[in-house]
Amino acid sequence: MTSRLTTIPARLVVAALLAVGLLVAPAASGSGGAVRAATPDLTIVSSARYDVQPARHRVHVTVDLTLTNHLVDTVTRRFYFDHAFLAVLPQSSGYAVSWAGTGTPTVRVAERAKDHTLVRIDLAQHLTSGKTAVYRLTFDLEDPGGLPTRDLRVGDSLVSFPVWAFASDATPGSSVTVVFPAGFLVQVEAGSIPPPTTSPDGRVVFHSGALTAPLDFFAYLVADRPGAYAVSSVSTSVLDAPVQVAVRSWSDDTAWARRVADLVKRGLPLLGERIGLPWPTFEQPLTIEESVSRSTGGYAGIFDPSAGKVQIAYYADAFVVLHEASHAWFNGSLLADRWANEAFASYYGAAAANDLKLKVTTDVLTEALRKSKIPLNAWGPVGSEKVEQEDYAYAAALELARQIAKRAGPEGLQKVWKDAADKVGAYQPVGGGGETVAGPPDWRGLLDLLEARTDATYEDLWRTWVARPADLALLDQRAAARTKYDSLLKDARDWSVPKPIRDAMRSWQFDDATTLIDAAEGVIQLRANVEQAASGAGLYAPATLRTAFENDDGFDDATAEASAELATIERYTGAVAKRPTQVTPLMTLGLWNETPEADLIAARDAFAKGDLQASALASDEAAASWANAESIGQGRAFSLGALALFGLMALGLFTTTFRRRRRRRRIRMARPITTR
Repeated sequence: MTSRLTTIPARLVVAALLAVGLLVAPAASGSGGAVRAATPDLTIVSSARYDVQPARHRVHVTVDLTLTNHLVDTVTRRFYFDHAFLAVLPQSSGYAVSWAGTGTPTVRVAERAKDHTLVRIDLAQHLTSGKTAVYRLTFDLEDPGGLPTRDLRVGDSLVSFPVWAFASDATPGSSVTVVFPAGFLVQVEAGSIPPPTTSPDGRVVFHSGALTAPLDFFAYLVADRPGAYAVSSVSTSVLDAPVQVAVRSWSDDTAWARRVADLVKRGLPLLGERIGLPWPTFEQPLTIEESVSRSTGGYAGIFDPSAGKVQIAYYADAFVVLHEASHAWFNGSLLADRWANEAFASYYGAAAANDLKLKVTTDVLTEALRKSKIPLNAWGPVGSEKVEQEDYAYAAALELARQIAKRAGPEGLQKVWKDAADKVGAYQPVGGGGETVAGPPDWRGLLDLLEARTDATYEDLWRTWVARPADLALLDQRAAARTKYDSLLKDARDWSVPKPIRDAMRSWQFDDATTLIDAAEGVIQLRANVEQAASGAGLYAPATLRTAFENDDGFDDATAEASAELATIERYTGAVAKRPTQVTPLMTLGLWNETPEADLIAARDAFAKGDLQASALASDEAAASWANAESIGQGRAFSLGALALFGLMALGLFTTTFRRRRRRRRIRMARPITTR
């Protein structure tokens, strides 16, 4: 993770004003007359040598100037130069001039400006027509101390300074040599100069060669020398939990160490409070290390979560420090895409700076940068984009983060970050459930989480800032699928949408999601049919259809269940339809020992419990009882009549026999008793 802001300090990219002869006219002996312009009548070719002297905190500059008077004397007039002006670097001092001839030249400051110092060289002797003279000008570039963003720094660990060439206007041939002591690693951070060589004693030597346009030459060199670091421990807290951070600075840059330690100590608690997440766990304790832009890939800061190290350039301001501190959270483990991590690292870094009442400079999306617009999804890895597109992406990402935050609100963002940290995806079941996803959300998952966790939409922002052309088509599909999904949620009411649908929506497999949603809507329609039919029949629909709908095995079981429930309801209503409106005696006789009403009650109870087979059997029993009551009654009536007739006949026979027996008894009783 990187911070693009102020990749190098404001550089002295102003070409040398030169100005030998630009402000000086040749003097003429004899009578006064019109003064001719000096250039190109006086030319200068120089050989400049910059010797880096870390122990003395300076760069010593030696400029050998070859001055040539190209004017030609006339019979009445002789032309010569007795002084010249030369523009040198603005922070130069300790000027001295010498030459090998007789007389003593002098040098003094004629003018100091923000971007140059103009010195006047008074020549030891008149430089007459056609003559050449060699003078040596020396001066120092001394480290003034102060702000870490200063252009000129010369110390044991770090050296940074601008390099100019010196010559008269439109005069080729000047050269520049820069010499660093052994042990320094040097890079050309701005401008251009050929690669260096290393002398036998280890010194690093740059040489420009003869320059065709010396006044166009410029280079800004930055060098560091590996050496002892001073390490200090910073104790602070995040969400009331203690946090230790090591600050590793160059041993001769205690100012940087104090400044960064103070920002970390005060800034991390504010960042934790705003982001709403605890301090992340790294494989190694977090170390913030001072560096040059070479080690930070040309950026003011870079975060390596695998090493637990933040490298921050020596000149980085408070915003960069807080931006990189925010990368403790936004480093690829919370959000997947580079633009999202840079966007919110910048957003929270700027917010923390504001909390600390620090005036900082953030990335600003200017009209010039808008001309280099790229979709943020097309923003490649560090170092893969042109500088203009890289700068646009940083500024655009911050602007997008601000617009997202405005819609989501602080608490909404914190909900999103918590879900992202817990690997909880969007499209959770009704009532929650904490379904997790494999990794951190990318631009798709982030959009889904934002719209799931806040009361706002963000698709327009994604279309404006994030999406590539191919992504726009995917957003169209998403919009259509979400419309169907939202309709399904409404239709499903308290039923949970099956997980395969949620998974398809989370993974943006919208063709699959649409197919599944259509199948789910079919079951929902069947549910409506079941509910309507059950209500009309006075039944309570069982929970089995919901269970079948919510399982993860597709909708075949739910469809079969709905069909079976409808068939069971039909059997129940069919049974109810068999209930007679008037009960005849024969039907009453036929229903003797039958319980169709109880069977219907059993059917209703079984249906409510989801026991469709038992419900259907009970309905069939009731239907059969009513349907057969008349015929069974008739049969029973016939049987009873026959039985009654049989009984009467039996009774008559019994009566006749009984009477006969009584007569016989009477006869026996009437006979006289005889004895033998």
